[in-house]
Amino acid sequence: MATVIIPTPLRKFTNNTTRLQVNAGNVGDTIREITINFPDLKKHLLDEEGGVRSFLNIFIGNDDIRDLQNEKTPVKDDTIISIVPAIAGGKENSSSPLK
Repeated sequence: MATVIIPTPLRKFTNNTTRLQVNAGNVGDTIREITINFPDLKKHLLDEEGGVRSFLNIFIGNDDIRDLQNEKTPVKDDTIISIVPAIAGGKENSSSPLK
């Protein structure tokens, strides 16, 4: 079974589970499978059409799935999948030279 590493901000939706074992054929199926088992994750991982949210970075090992086959990237039994939510925000620095 593939292993999905759950990032800290999403662990409250997986009963604080850090890693999930999933048996699925590709990344999209894997994400959908964990949202079935943990329904509170769905709104954080999938958009209204059921696709993986665009702001999520998903890696197979060290490779971003965007550089592979996106949601159709095959998943093997020894695959490690990392979900990395994008981080945004912060306060504008008035002394920033990029202003």
